[in-house]
Amino acid sequence: MFTHIMVGTNDVEKARAFYDNSLGALGVANAAQGERLFYMHGGGAFGVGKPFDGGEACFANGGTVGFQAQSAEQVDAFHAAGIANGGSDEGAPGLRPNAPGKAYGAYLRDPDGNKICAFCQLQD
Repeated sequence: MFTHIMVGTNDVEKARAFYDNSLGALGVANAAQGERLFYMHGGGAFGVGKPFDGGEACFANGGTVGFQAQSAEQVDAFHAAGIANGGSDEGAPGLRPNAPGKAYGAYLRDPDGNKICAFCQLQD
């Protein structure tokens, strides 16, 4: 359904450290150099960059970007890497009883306030 999702940043280097490490824990690497970051996986891309209009980047109130993890260990590593690289906790790793199946996930805010999460389905 989606080709890409883009969020803004006011500090590309802080965003690079945060996303290279948190998404790296999910096995997704930055595929771009310079002022735009792009993390590509499964035919889609997640981008981070300064707004083209030159204005300040801000986060979407109520918006969340979710990333697929393969295991609870990846979710845990994603959360830990994000916290260690300038992010803040928005929901510690654990089961999410309001989500379908046996969803295990974690939420972070990046250094610019964008809300992201990683989820996997636990097997019985």
